[in-house]
Amino acid sequence: MSGILDGKRILVTGVLMESSIAFHTAKVAQEQGAEVILTAFPRPTLTERIAKKLPKPVKVLELDVTNDEHLARLAGLVKDELGSLDGVVHSIGFAPQDALGGNFLNTPFESVATAMHVSAFSLKSLAMACKPLMNEGGSIVGLTFDAQFAWPQYDWMGPAKAALEATSRYLARDLGKDGIRCNLVSAGPLGSMAAKSIPGFGELADVWNHRSPLEWDMADPEPAGRGVVALLSDFFPKTTGEIVHVDGGVHMMGA
Repeated sequence: MSGILDGKRILVTGVLMESSIAFHTAKVAQEQGAEVILTAFPRPTLTERIAKKLPKPVKVLELDVTNDEHLARLAGLVKDELGSLDGVVHSIGFAPQDALGGNFLNTPFESVATAMHVSAFSLKSLAMACKPLMNEGGSIVGLTFDAQFAWPQYDWMGPAKAALEATSRYLARDLGKDGIRCNLVSAGPLGSMAAKSIPGFGELADVWNHRSPLEWDMADPEPAGRGVVALLSDFFPKTTGEIVHVDGGVHMMGA
């Protein structure tokens, strides 16, 4: 039985834990017929251990998306392994502790700049690093957390995600002529490593207990991973600049 990614070659960033959306994206992508390569930072060995739980063996490359040397060598390393790329998954986000947890008014610019660089500008950096391998077009999919609202404890990651969402739209505009689509999946809260780094995350996540029309399971990242895989496939050939919500419906609920 064929899968929706048969013959596709996909690069996935951000596999740090088995509970991450990135891991489940890679898992479902393999199950749907794709060849997958992973990138990791700052501990590729951690990702290599987690990757052993995927259905098939994968290569793990070190990639710091804020490092120009890492970005410059990425296409060559991926070409050696896969030849070309059909899809790229951006699952990267970081903010220093003083940019989270209710410290919004006191966060120094240096910390804000770090959050913006790693969490938003890196989408453009990754797209341009991989573009030489996408000569026949393809799909870039990133992960966001709904930036329409000011969430408890999320602080400067909120503006960083808003910048990510705008960046995705501008990439969709400028890469469309090359047949490259750029979309985002906006997932509900999950018990990932990123979530655990946010002080008071439980207060944010509790919103889903009261407002989600569909039951939301914080321990199940696979629905979001399936959303990413769908956007990587050819089932959305003319969809770009879009944000697909996989959040149980909370995004459309009124007060």
